[in-house]
Amino acid sequence: MMKKAENIIVGISIGDLNGIGSEVVLKTFEDSRMLELCTPVIFANVKIMSFIKKNLDSAISLHGIDKLDQIVPGKINVLNVWKEGVDLNLGTNDEKVGGYAIKSFVAATQALKENLIDVLVTAPINKYNIQSEDFKFPGHTDYLDQELEGDALMMMVQGNLRVGLLTDHLPLNQVSAALTEVLIKKKIETVKNSLIQDFSITKPKIAVLGLNPHCGDGGVIGSEDDAILKPTLQKIFNKGTLVFGPFAADGFFGSGQYENYDAIIATYHDQGLIPFKTLSFGNGVNFTAGLNKIRTSPDHGTAYDIAGKGKADYNSFKEAVYLAIDVYRSRIQHAEISENPLKVREK
Repeated sequence: MMKKAENIIVGISIGDLNGIGSEVVLKTFEDSRMLELCTPVIFANVKIMSFIKKNLDSAISLHGIDKLDQIVPGKINVLNVWKEGVDLNLGTNDEKVGGYAIKSFVAATQALKENLIDVLVTAPINKYNIQSEDFKFPGHTDYLDQELEGDALMMMVQGNLRVGLLTDHLPLNQVSAALTEVLIKKKIETVKNSLIQDFSITKPKIAVLGLNPHCGDGGVIGSEDDAILKPTLQKIFNKGTLVFGPFAADGFFGSGQYENYDAIIATYHDQGLIPFKTLSFGNGVNFTAGLNKIRTSPDHGTAYDIAGKGKADYNSFKEAVYLAIDVYRSRIQHAEISENPLKVREK
């Protein structure tokens, strides 16, 4: 049964408290209309959030809770994940503060697993100061991939522009060896299923970018496109998935070709994210496709240089909240349709 809009519980991990995460979260919910769309729960500590609120001269009202069964719809709930005070030095890299970012994230992930929140939106972390004996992951996505069901795939979203990755946080000199038939098939299947259940696209069209300049120019500039990508994409296409390519990456976005497809899959991180961030104008969202739970995040980092100055643009975070809610609703609708398919009338 579809939840009422304001009853969709959006869990928010607070990220690096010395960065702009808290600022973009508070700015997003300064607009009271957001509380008609969802009920936010910030995983942090109400005292530290009140301190940041005061520093930003924000008039926002926070509701502190100690347990998730105390959530109040229509309020900005702050779950006290820890009780002690935290010394902040806005705009600086601090391992202790990084530890609190992970406390928040781990608690929010657990709540997501237990269905105590409906979706998770993660504020930016610093990938360096979060590392510890207990947390040895490059970032959010890798941890979620371990904790949740499915196969995580990084997908950047802005409107109808969706860019997925065959390989994500991988050194460039390891990309070629990673592009196997098994990997390509798995990632394309993940993107296809996400487009169907998360974006309500019945018969999605997917474009795949080539690895080498000009897709290798017939083997003159590398053999991977001809030897691996082309035959694998042909096999997938022959089984009914509308996948096309590989396309030469250099002109694909500039020529507007991307507008003809429901998703574009890049072979490596920068190949996909540079054009995406150029086109999305700071309104892009990082969506973790392929998992049984929904997680989104803004497409920017901690931005220490402007932390605490009230200059942070909150649009990407707001769009991350919107997308999480849209995907949540789309999944419910897809599940209902799948459970009760229309019967074919017998002649």
